[in-house]
Amino acid sequence: MFLGLGLLVSITLVVLILESRLTTSVRQNKTQQFIIENNSTCWMREEYTVIQECHPCTDFDIVSRSLGVCIHTNYKEVLRCKSGETVTKSCDRVALIDQRNFVKFEVWCFTVGLFSYLLSYARYRVLSRRTHQKLERRLNRVT
Repeated sequence: MFLGLGLLVSITLVVLILESRLTTSVRQNKTQQFIIENNSTCWMREEYTVIQECHPCTDFDIVSRSLGVCIHTNYKEVLRCKSGETVTKSCDRVALIDQRNFVKFEVWCFTVGLFSYLLSYARYRVLSRRTHQKLERRLNRVT
């Protein structure tokens, strides 16, 4: 059993390492291919400030295709270049949303695990009490 568990843990670690490396290389390739509104690339040549952090596009923007940057990633970021030009560009999924979903998942798993443990413990106590009572009855009959 320990061998199987150790094998599963090692396979999980290998998969996580490979996934993180592949995801990083894919993200680097994606950042070069993001669509930029009005074909402006001033943010690549100049300093810029982020006006709006990476956030999801509205349903209207996605369905109507009014913003070309929302078509592929469904996320956009608004930047202002040093020259004063405002640019909307596509961006990766918001890390905050991923983190929030992960925390929700972990809390849910902890809650289900705790509930299962409490249910198992209560069942164990009931069965132990029944066994103890059976033993008491048998010992009382003998005497």
